[in-house]
Amino acid sequence: MTQTSLDSKVPDEPATRRSLTATRLLDASSERSLESLALGVGALAFVVVGLAALAAFGLQPAPIAGPGSAGQFAAIASGVTALAAVIAGRFAVHVRDGRSRFGVLDYLDVAALAFAHGVIALLGWTLLAVILEQAFIGAQVFPVAAILLSGAAAAASGYVAFYSASHMDLQLLAAVLAVFLVFGVLASMLTASDPDWWKDNLSALGMSSNVSAFAFNITIIVAGFLVTTLARYSTRGIPTDNPKGVGRVRVSLIVVGVFLGLVGLFPVDDFFALHTGVASGMVVAYGVLVIGLPRWITGIPRAFVVLGWLFLGVTLVLAGFFFAGYYTLTAVELVAGILVFTWIVLFIRNAAALEQDSRAPAAG
Repeated sequence: MTQTSLDSKVPDEPATRRSLTATRLLDASSERSLESLALGVGALAFVVVGLAALAAFGLQPAPIAGPGSAGQFAAIASGVTALAAVIAGRFAVHVRDGRSRFGVLDYLDVAALAFAHGVIALLGWTLLAVILEQAFIGAQVFPVAAILLSGAAAAASGYVAFYSASHMDLQLLAAVLAVFLVFGVLASMLTASDPDWWKDNLSALGMSSNVSAFAFNITIIVAGFLVTTLARYSTRGIPTDNPKGVGRVRVSLIVVGVFLGLVGLFPVDDFFALHTGVASGMVVAYGVLVIGLPRWITGIPRAFVVLGWLFLGVTLVLAGFFFAGYYTLTAVELVAGILVFTWIVLFIRNAAALEQDSRAPAAG
């Protein structure tokens, strides 16, 4: 073999050293490396946030919840920690799997996941602080306890977020989407400036220009993007006798996600016609998907098909109740939204089961 051919096969030495170092840190055959990194993220968050709490509170007691409270500080710090931990976790998996670089959609997926985890941590700890304040009326958090609790909350958030990001699969992604959407909408409901928003419709939460409306709209936008992410990944490898079936299912789910994001992008008070159009289009796309699914995915379980028809029928009945003046539009939107996202989560599980069953004979 000539020297030229040898040189062509010798990789760049600095790149090789970096690759070997990353490989030693992230052994693809062992979960211990990822567990150690998750623990390291939690420990680092505990130290950094603890020092930040010391600088913020000094040696003064702080209220449990509300502005300037220990709960508010811990929630914000935990949200930032969770966001950073997800980015680190996805990068760790990227290095472990030996991929060359991220694509544009990969960056968008990571950004949406990081934001969702950050919001879940922020709202989760905020809600816990408010509940504890109602339990310990008039109490304050002592200085050392405020520092330790803030660090502990950030450490737990960082560990869970890193573990979630490094073990992300379709089922976990669906769970993250559901929790994120529930937390975001619930926070908007509790902080809405108009206490009678529910008399109009669910979209009324995004009508004003305050933080509550922004939280609602950004929650819907990010949730829509996560639905498109689920559509791209959940439809890979589904066995079917219809050669165009998988593509049609994927397009229908992507349309649902895009229209959901547009619902948040175009508030109903500023873009009534466009907002109403994309909201109606999302329901139509869901209906087309439910009706066409048995023909597109020929092996889909009949019980799931019947369940989809049942969900669609309930949605139409509730819409009829609204037009008859018996139900408010808010109630119809809430129930329909719960049914649609429940259907999406169940579809992911059924699609994964179909793919697993199709691989079983080949493995045998």
